[in-house]
Amino acid sequence: MTSQLLEEAAKKVQSPQVLINLVSRRVRQLSQGHRPLILPHPRMGLSDIALQEIIDGKLSFDVPSPDSEDSK
Repeated sequence: MTSQLLEEAAKKVQSPQVLINLVSRRVRQLSQGHRPLILPHPRMGLSDIALQEIIDGKLSFDVPSPDSEDSK
């Protein structure tokens, strides 16, 4: 994992916990055979691909607000 990519992705996703979950979920998908959303360089690992996808805006995420929980 390249630290430069990590720093750039952290600018897009401010919460470290969300960033970790997003990258790990995407790495799992890539390892299961899903195609990258970017054109990977030959030396890029799966985590680098996931981080570059985040930087390029290819991956999105929703953080549920506290108000959206079931309030029955």
